Amino acid sequence: MSLTEEILSQLPGDVLNGLRRTDRLLTSIREGNTPVPTAIAQNHQVLEKIDWDVVICGGTLGILIGCSLAQLGWRVALLERGILRGRDQEWNISRKELEVFLELNLLTTAELEQAIATEYNPARVSFHQGTEVWVSDVLNVGVDPVYLLETLKSKFLAAGGRLFENTPFASATVHPDGVAVKTPGNDELIKTRLLLDAMGYGSPIVQQARQGKKPDGACLVVGSCATGFPQNDTGDLLVSFTPLQQQCQYFWEAFPARDGRTTYLFTYMDTYPERPSLENLFEDYLRLMPKYQNIELNQLQLQRALFGFFPSYQHPLRLPWNRILPVGDSSSSQSPVSFGGFGAMIRHLKRLTFGIDEALSCDRLSVKALALLQPYQPNISVTWLFQKAMSVGVDQKVDPDQINQLLSAVFQKMHVLGDSVLKPFLQDIVQFPALTKTLLKVGFTHPILVAKVIPQVGLNNLLIWMIHYLNLGIYTSLFHFIPLHLWSKNLPPIPRYYCHRLIDAWKYGCGSDYSA
Repeated sequence: MSLTEEILSQLPGDVLNGLRRTDRLLTSIREGNTPVPTAIAQNHQVLEKIDWDVVICGGTLGILIGCSLAQLGWRVALLERGILRGRDQEWNISRKELEVFLELNLLTTAELEQAIATEYNPARVSFHQGTEVWVSDVLNVGVDPVYLLETLKSKFLAAGGRLFENTPFASATVHPDGVAVKTPGNDELIKTRLLLDAMGYGSPIVQQARQGKKPDGACLVVGSCATGFPQNDTGDLLVSFTPLQQQCQYFWEAFPARDGRTTYLFTYMDTYPERPSLENLFEDYLRLMPKYQNIELNQLQLQRALFGFFPSYQHPLRLPWNRILPVGDSSSSQSPVSFGGFGAMIRHLKRLTFGIDEALSCDRLSVKALALLQPYQPNISVTWLFQKAMSVGVDQKVDPDQINQLLSAVFQKMHVLGDSVLKPFLQDIVQFPALTKTLLKVGFTHPILVAKVIPQVGLNNLLIWMIHYLNLGIYTSLFHFIPLHLWSKNLPPIPRYYCHRLIDAWKYGCGSDYSA
């Protein structure tokens, strides 16, 4: 019996089989055997009677945008395949990012404080035989998903929203004037002007749109929340203490939690079938945990096991249908070096809320009009090279310590440049001035190390990256020097919609949505 089998079999629920089910899904994606569903059809007849302005499929994160839109006065229905309830595991985020709940009137100050389950400082960034940096106020807040979702659910219903629990999405038909949504075992269609897909990476709508295309990369994550650790009020954001393992560079995170301490092991890779499974990774997680946390496994009491994978694509998803918009992880608009989910949804919540509000107000619900709500963002596209630099090919010959050496050099220079450079980067915000300063410093002081990275990432990927890097500079200049926001005030609604989408594309595309 493996260590993973021994420990996971002791946890309540069918955790081990859950891990293996997830592995089977991962294997099917790697082998290109994922079936392509037919979830969306089209019909040229008009529906005439429309019941809702917005129907959202996927309640866990869909409730965030649903509550925002309902409070703006739109008729919103939310479909959730189970009971809408937050998980026990906290969502880690930075406190500044939570201010959007106050700005959109989703929570009061008192409610926001109650939603915060844990808060700690400082957090560590450390690499094997290299740099160790400590930062404060980055991903140092743990939000209680149970309280947050229950509070938002109450406000959503009070604003006139309708929640359909135990109601999974089955299929939908796009008509000229709306979308008819079908749910299992129900002959009555739910008719809406706009359908939002918040069902995540596994959404049947996304799978149909992608037509079996394999992800460009993936992040595998395993971990647990356990008690028995010595008192520790600090966290780890990005820690590596080993060279390459199984042709993967292992990174670790750790956060204080309300019911113990959460630790994660994650790694970046391509989607070749030869790559390790989640169960393999969990075995290494348990094997290396004693060295990472300086504690024996038999001193810990696991409360729950955590595992999953996050496929990523180099381009935001463009759906081929009118009146359907993917949001959150369904849209593939998160960085390939982040985990998406709650943090990515929060970052774009205000942009999506006001963008969808305008689209509904001026009836801009075509494919082209809605695509502007999922724009190209060069600050996300440049991070693809970072993902490449933190991973190696299946058969690639690379110095086992090369990734650690590169990251150690990069973070040492960012630390010297100060929090204005380091903190945004740790929150997955890449800005042109900060990136340029870092590249120049690392290039001048570690030219040989930088030269070694070129064959690792590939010359073609480097050339593509340079285009995104130049676009990042262009977007930065456009946003800061062309005052479109002043000109848009007097425009009619339809031109104003397009003008605001251009402003958003520049703002978010150059990382100017970030504020310290």
